[in-house]
Amino acid sequence: MKNKKTPRTMDAANFPSFTQLCWIAIIAGSMCLFSGAMYAQSLARATVSGQLFDASGQPLGFATVLLLRPDSTMAKGAVTDTTGQYFFEGVQPGTYTVAGTMIGYTRVVSAPFTIKEGQLTARVFPLVSREASQTLGEVKIAAQKPFIEQLPDKTVINVENSIVASGSNALEVLERAPGVLVDNQNERIVLKGREGTLVMIDDKPTYLSAQEVINLLRNTPSNSIEAIELITNPSARYDAAGNAGIINIRLKRGARTDGTNGSLTISSGYGRYPKSSPGFSLNHRSGKLSLFTNYNYDYRKSFGNVDARRYFGEGDSLTRVRNLGDRPNTSQSHTFKVGGDYALGKHTTVGLMVNGMLSGNTARIDNRNLVYNAQDQLTQTVTMINASTRDMQRLSANANLKHTFDTLGREIVADFDIAQVGIQIEDNMDTRYFGPGNEEIRPALLQRNIPLSTVTIRAAKADYVHPLGKGTKLEAGAKVSYVSSDNDLQFETRAESGSYVPDPQRSNHFLYDETIAAAYLNASRERGKWDLQAGLRAEQTYSVGNSLTLQKVVDRRYLNLFPSAFVTYNASKSHQWRASYSRRIDRPGYQSLNPFIYVMDAYTYREGNPFLRPQYTNAFQVGYSYKGETSISLSYNHTTDAMIGVNDQIGEQVRVTTVNVATFHNVNLNLSLPWQPVKWWTLRPSVDVFWNAYDAQYAGLPLNYRQFSANANLNQSFLLPHGFSAEISAFYNSPSVYGQMFFRSQGQVSVGLQKNLMKKTASLRLNVSDLFYTMRNAGTTNYGNTNLSFVSRFESRVARLTFTYNFGNRNLKAARQRRTGVEDEQGRI
Repeated sequence: MKNKKTPRTMDAANFPSFTQLCWIAIIAGSMCLFSGAMYAQSLARATVSGQLFDASGQPLGFATVLLLRPDSTMAKGAVTDTTGQYFFEGVQPGTYTVAGTMIGYTRVVSAPFTIKEGQLTARVFPLVSREASQTLGEVKIAAQKPFIEQLPDKTVINVENSIVASGSNALEVLERAPGVLVDNQNERIVLKGREGTLVMIDDKPTYLSAQEVINLLRNTPSNSIEAIELITNPSARYDAAGNAGIINIRLKRGARTDGTNGSLTISSGYGRYPKSSPGFSLNHRSGKLSLFTNYNYDYRKSFGNVDARRYFGEGDSLTRVRNLGDRPNTSQSHTFKVGGDYALGKHTTVGLMVNGMLSGNTARIDNRNLVYNAQDQLTQTVTMINASTRDMQRLSANANLKHTFDTLGREIVADFDIAQVGIQIEDNMDTRYFGPGNEEIRPALLQRNIPLSTVTIRAAKADYVHPLGKGTKLEAGAKVSYVSSDNDLQFETRAESGSYVPDPQRSNHFLYDETIAAAYLNASRERGKWDLQAGLRAEQTYSVGNSLTLQKVVDRRYLNLFPSAFVTYNASKSHQWRASYSRRIDRPGYQSLNPFIYVMDAYTYREGNPFLRPQYTNAFQVGYSYKGETSISLSYNHTTDAMIGVNDQIGEQVRVTTVNVATFHNVNLNLSLPWQPVKWWTLRPSVDVFWNAYDAQYAGLPLNYRQFSANANLNQSFLLPHGFSAEISAFYNSPSVYGQMFFRSQGQVSVGLQKNLMKKTASLRLNVSDLFYTMRNAGTTNYGNTNLSFVSRFESRVARLTFTYNFGNRNLKAARQRRTGVEDEQGRI
């Protein structure tokens, strides 16, 4: 009989506790005291402000503004806000001019002005820039962002600028990102040799399990992605989740323009099966109102297979099981985003945004388990055919308010969010048993597995920025998030009567509620050649995991402090040195805490662990960069209570679960060396060499595996005559270790060709991924009584053709980007 849902045990969790409020008050009070102490120092130098307009008198938002010395060298740079306002703080006495530039508009320069000793402010006469006379077809692009950008605080994968990425999905793009390893077989994403990566979409955590994150990325077409950010050492402003860092996927929002513009993309491909991915974006701006929307549909049919071998028993009872699995599958997804911004006045902008995904997957999983005895004779064959469907609905809404207090840059940004993810799965399993002569030796076992999951996220946050002059800035903020997860797994077996009967041993209803209240203080200062930043984040967590079926409740409440510090020394214009430290946390995924049993095949099942504890990482890094491109960095990461996946041989079956072990060490050396041998050929190689080591025990045995590994990535771009361009992308991952398992090497080479058409308003791209079909996942485990190995392949070699057409007004202005309040919770469903 199905369990009735009982009232949740965490009503008070919707509000911050007394301890939470105390911490928020302490940090907010510290901010005020620090502001008062530092504000006096801002009076020593002047603040220069002004405003930029177009010929019709409309403010030019997000334009580039430069403060220039008499010799035309740049003293400072800034970007105008939505009202066209700009400011330069900490300006020394002297004579200057201000220059404003923007794509599609003429460059405008102010009259010279002088800042005297003791002068505190200066207001520049309003600047007026007129539209450039060139049409879109006449505009020549002098430079284009590369596919991979190495920035001081992150690596950016500019997806829309990659020929090879066209028509693929987010997971395939991540496979080619430097330092990233995607393990499709075990559903893992590894960043620079470390587990525990927080995956966000538009700065919002996905709140999904590792398995569902992989599924989400497979269903996110690259045509809908603008860029992917790899942030390995975030500041206190970010949530502390993600001990390996953050992978943030920014979906296309479209640029804001005067008038209307948009783009249309049609992509189709073929490997063993067909693929298709059409989509469009549309943007409109009129006065104070800016609207945007985009939509992408993705259809792909593909396949996967696995050859796994397991050994158990010993002597005459030694048994070998070989699992041969084949998985043809079809997926369809709809991703969309719609929203707008409205300027209430010169200093205040409000925005609304809704985005989501609807995806459906069907698969026929055909597993054959061949069982051999100690004499290597076939004793029986166990087959399981699983006709599986997996549907996901992800919908989120964001309300945003930004208010700028003055031209000094003092501002506050508030976000209110609600998001919901629904997952419906149905597995129809037909298991049959055959003897060595292929005769059926047992009645067929017909089972049905229906796990339903709903996750609801509510969050509110506010971030305050207070410039203090002399290159000093103070940031503070607070956030409260409440997550509710309802997981109802119904496992049923078909009786002789033909009806399905619930199996109480494998059914489970699990509720999980979690509230996190956080506050942070972050201060930064530029002094001479030094850039300094320090921050402290406090997070109070209250969680309740309640298995209604097992009548088991795990109630936790804990407070953590997460300090961070960054130091940069600008030795010259070309040479920069930096060092950083941060402490981070990974809380267990919601499904990892659910103590249910999920049947994978006749000999394998997955089980949750309600007693999983969070893992904590202290991360240290030093680095050097040359001209902002060539860079080298060395990092050390020390993780306690490390969470790892393990395989336990229990009788004839293998149990897959997640446990805490003592300590994990990671040392990483990264080298990025862009090189342009000639003007038409650019190479961007990067290498990560890392050492992983476990110091732990599991099941009474030492777990002290060590492994040197490397990830090498090479991206090459070519500018060819007659409007053609080309790209070659390759990566190689050497053997690596994760918990009990050693993984073999993997790699691939992909190529692409592009032709600009219709006076550069359109482009045609042809690419082939995994040209030599070398991509595979393989690994082995030989720990205690668990001895297994596997090799899996999937449809990695695909040829795609993509056509893109841009229409409308192309006098582009950068769209207002904003971080929402549910950024760091969605990655754990």
